[in-house]
Amino acid sequence: MNDTVVAQSVNLNPGLAAIGYGLGAIGPGIGVGLIFAAVINASARQPEMQGKLKTIGYSTFVLSEVLALIGVVVYFIASTR
Repeated sequence: MNDTVVAQSVNLNPGLAAIGYGLGAIGPGIGVGLIFAAVINASARQPEMQGKLKTIGYSTFVLSEVLALIGVVVYFIASTR
């Protein structure tokens, strides 16, 4: 007699994907806070550099938020399987 074990698979991906995205969104959130805290601190020290500092702050803000958007895409990919 052939004794084969058939395993049933349980799809935990949607729940785990939501937890993973929630944890993954913490990093960009902290990063945005640190970026603008640094811009405000540097603007207070050198007000004449405020224009350049804002430009640098916004560009690094965008880079940080791209990580959060990538997390959203990965969440949707993982939750649909």
